[in-house]
Amino acid sequence: MKDLNVPVKTILISRIDAIGDVVLTLPMAGWLKQHVPGARVLFLGRSYTAPVVACCQHVDQFLNWDDVKELPVVEQIQFFKNQRISSIIHVFPNKQIAQLARKAGVKQRIGTRNRWFHWFTVNYLVTLSRRHSPYHESQLNFALLRPLGLKVIPTLPEVTACLDFSEVENLPEKWQKILKNNKPRIILHPKSRGHGREWGLEHFGALARELHQQGWQVFISGSSHEHDLLRSWLQQVAPWVTDITGKLSLPEFISFMKACTGLIASGTGPLHVAAGLGIHALGLFPPIKPMHPGRWAPLGPQAEYLVLPKDCSDCRKNPGACVCIQQIRVAEVVSRVQQWR
Repeated sequence: MKDLNVPVKTILISRIDAIGDVVLTLPMAGWLKQHVPGARVLFLGRSYTAPVVACCQHVDQFLNWDDVKELPVVEQIQFFKNQRISSIIHVFPNKQIAQLARKAGVKQRIGTRNRWFHWFTVNYLVTLSRRHSPYHESQLNFALLRPLGLKVIPTLPEVTACLDFSEVENLPEKWQKILKNNKPRIILHPKSRGHGREWGLEHFGALARELHQQGWQVFISGSSHEHDLLRSWLQQVAPWVTDITGKLSLPEFISFMKACTGLIASGTGPLHVAAGLGIHALGLFPPIKPMHPGRWAPLGPQAEYLVLPKDCSDCRKNPGACVCIQQIRVAEVVSRVQQWR
């Protein structure tokens, strides 16, 4: 029986940026559940990441920053007070959130030394340099747990074991109907919303045709905006693919991924979600630091990546393209996929 006299330790993880970053932060929740007995773990994020956090069984409650930031300041402070937060971990530094946590009287406020406003808003400063670190992005986040007494940065297999995406909604029937049960299913996600270097539509088109000929049901995914960008290309590859770009909500897309064999993309949010879901997830990466897979590889029991074995320093000067990622051969990708069947 739980001792009612022992206060529950409520820990808030604050990360209000992109989906991929959030996925690689969620293992912290699992690690906290393992090492802080009885801890209640909250996650502060944005509306568009809420469906991703909802998949993680280690997060007890999601707090939506998009809602909180619209409140008057007095109500924002009271909102933080109402959560009875023992510790806040500023994984993604934000001046306004840091100030609110201090004004709300959160006892333990953890942040990096790198942001000047943390010197006035947090009371546990952690030395952490992401850009030049040899650690994976997910491992770097664990350095912020040192003030909680968790000094060891886990190995990547240990981090992966803490990423539990078991709370996935059932796929709506209308999407189940387009799945062919007699074929393996694969999703190709060719765009990256400008967040990374891309393999190129020519390569993805050739890959789609080859996989279709080998008996795969091939889906092309992307946002509504990306659908408009891909419109003419989608017409070219229409004989080999099913276009789902812009047609599913994020919860539906997560459930759809779960129903497929695998997904191929660059280092984007869908790649990291697919890896966390436990399906095959193949990331195509440039050998440019800090974009390389040593920092951003997908984490999952069936996650993998391809990257050219060279230093891509020349491509760093060209923000729009990377010759090296485009030198990954379609045949090499097909060879990896053949092992999934």
